[in-house]
Amino acid sequence: MKLISFRQISQQTVIVPGSKSISHRMLICAALSEDTCRIHNLLDSQDIRLTAHALSCMGAKIAKISPDTFDITGFSGYPAPCDDPIFLDNSGTSMRLLAGIAALGKTPYTLTGNARMCTRPMGELLDALSRIGIDTCSDTPQGFPPVTIQGKSRQGGETLLDCSKSSQYLSALLLIGPFMQDGLTIKLTGPPVSSPYIGLTLDVMKQFGVTASCITPTIYVVPGNQGYVADTVVVEPDMSNAGYFWAAGAITGQKIGVANISSRSLQGDFKQIHILERMGCSLFFEDNSVAVKGGFLTAVDVDMSDTPDAVPAIAVVAAFAKGTTKITNIGHLREKECDRIHAVASQLKKMGVQVSQGEDWLEITGGSPTGAFINTFNDHRIAMAFAVAGLVVPGMQIENQACVAKSFPGFWDVFDAL
Repeated sequence: MKLISFRQISQQTVIVPGSKSISHRMLICAALSEDTCRIHNLLDSQDIRLTAHALSCMGAKIAKISPDTFDITGFSGYPAPCDDPIFLDNSGTSMRLLAGIAALGKTPYTLTGNARMCTRPMGELLDALSRIGIDTCSDTPQGFPPVTIQGKSRQGGETLLDCSKSSQYLSALLLIGPFMQDGLTIKLTGPPVSSPYIGLTLDVMKQFGVTASCITPTIYVVPGNQGYVADTVVVEPDMSNAGYFWAAGAITGQKIGVANISSRSLQGDFKQIHILERMGCSLFFEDNSVAVKGGFLTAVDVDMSDTPDAVPAIAVVAAFAKGTTKITNIGHLREKECDRIHAVASQLKKMGVQVSQGEDWLEITGGSPTGAFINTFNDHRIAMAFAVAGLVVPGMQIENQACVAKSFPGFWDVFDAL
């Protein structure tokens, strides 16, 4: 348990580590290449280590050069056999993206995780892989892990995908498309959730010399017979993790900046600064940093389907805003590390905040929150978001503070220094 120090903070700029989403994708693209790639500012967190371990099991050679610099020698799109199940704990990104890589193998791979991971659906991705000749197996109709995947065909062609639960299903298919003889055409049954993450995947693939295109919002095409080309690349800071410090600026009224942020970032959670601006905050773009300073906070109605990881932080800010904030189109948050809609609502209620929830929405009526013991549900984003409230509300206690290691191992050092 961590007791948050209620205190007055001053204007400042902080540094956050590399993006988790980009780190996963760069590691995978490097492992799919045939030479050695150097990645700078790679996030060294629990989830990224899980992806790295899995890729090592598949034949990649990964060497740590410095705390945030790694050399990866790839296996040229032909993963080596791995007889033992690959344990991915509760990393949904690792599970879904690596399911695609497993489809390139000639031998079966079994991917599994912890109890929560084994309740997170994979069926839509398994169905899409099956349509292009990949053998897939799960003991449940929903495709819950453990899942076993064995590549049999690299013919490729066309497949149909339901992407309403996770954009990572589509990213998994895009990443393996270049190795298909006829390429891969992916037709979606409807608009995908979290679409900015698909843009991240396409951008990282491009950095490794691979072409893929969004033809329409529901049709994606990857030409076949391409190869990933190793290069030296840099991971930009994580906008989801930056958001906790922007939220701190919002509720304290201090100007809090995050360094090394580009206003041209493709990360979806960069959009959260504009949600904060609508709530009454001022934005500052200067010296390669972005800062937020809170003012008189007011409620907003906002669709956060494309910024799901920012929901807990925005919800905490909403608890201090005048009026009722409604956050919509977030049903996919129920399939995250925990049911984040329930987690956010239940913990805000502990703080005396009026909250309502539906299948895909939250309503938060701002007021005068009080300190509380916060259950994290072993979810890093719940821990970090509610810690921010402790800057202005005495008595905030965060259970299982170590869960932040999933995406931001150094979070408490940076936060405690505010």
